[in-house]
Amino acid sequence: MTHTQAVGQDVRRSPVGRFVAFLYGLAAYAVFFASFLYSIGFVSGLVVPKTIDTGPVVPITEALIVNILLMSLFAVQHSVMARRQFKEWWTQYVPKSVERSTYVLSASLTLILLFWQWRAMPGIVWQVVNPQIAVAIIGLSFVGWLLVLTSTFLINHFELFGLHQVANNLFGRAMPKPQFKTPLFYKFVRHPIYLGFIIAFWATPTMTIGHLLFAAVTTAYIYVGILLEERDLVHFIGDDYRRYKERVSMLIPWRKSA
Repeated sequence: MTHTQAVGQDVRRSPVGRFVAFLYGLAAYAVFFASFLYSIGFVSGLVVPKTIDTGPVVPITEALIVNILLMSLFAVQHSVMARRQFKEWWTQYVPKSVERSTYVLSASLTLILLFWQWRAMPGIVWQVVNPQIAVAIIGLSFVGWLLVLTSTFLINHFELFGLHQVANNLFGRAMPKPQFKTPLFYKFVRHPIYLGFIIAFWATPTMTIGHLLFAAVTTAYIYVGILLEERDLVHFIGDDYRRYKERVSMLIPWRKSA
């Protein structure tokens, strides 16, 4: 099945089917947004009932194994389902209009599983005791989260999380052809969303062993994810993206691109 055929089949589906797909997309987005908000509290240790440093404390070996498996599961799901080859196979069975929503829902559920089963490792690696500096560091972490959310809106938040697709399908419209653009933050770094996550994960006044493990593994995954994502972007966009890579740094603003 070609891309055009898949889109065409979605657009021609019955009104009831399109409405069900729209409700599914809304539900997937709601689960995503709830998990995103929870992740802020989980990492920062604020408001939510279970954070990265709370919950049952188990032997260090068990905690390492369980936590690494949880992060690995998220990384595999997040990367495999985002790849071009998987999408080409997957959309033979899943309507194109809900492919992105299904990806978002799967990632959100995997993240919720991580929150639920995460094992606390509360040993302190470092701690900032000065209250003013501690508050400033917490503020920096929220700047990271804000950078993540703002950057998604710069490149079409609702398409990124599947709502644009199900809304167009509901009204019988095909998705517009993707356009390569580099608004605001994207003029300084190629991946401001990932930069925001790195800031949010590392900016903490109290770094525990569990938090350090989470930050280190997710940062390593971000670098791997960037390599995979940029390979796909070069495939789809071509020379424009190659020139963009030469001109703009990957993660550090104003640094000359490698």
